[in-house]
Amino acid sequence: MGRHRRPVAPAQGPTLQARRKLAAGLAGASALVAAALAVTVDPAAPPAPDRPSTGLPAPQAAPRAAP
Repeated sequence: MGRHRRPVAPAQGPTLQARRKLAAGLAGASALVAAALAVTVDPAAPPAPDRPSTGLPAPQAAPRAAP
């Protein structure tokens, strides 16, 4: 029976640092693009008149108690 060898570990030096820098750069770029799109793009249609624009439920009057 042959001896078992330890599996080879992934590269830890410059490759790992380059991957982290690339991931951070792509995340930053996507955040900038999303912010620019949110500012420049108009919605396709106005909000529906029967729905509040804030997403919160409309206030309702309290029920009256019977005398």
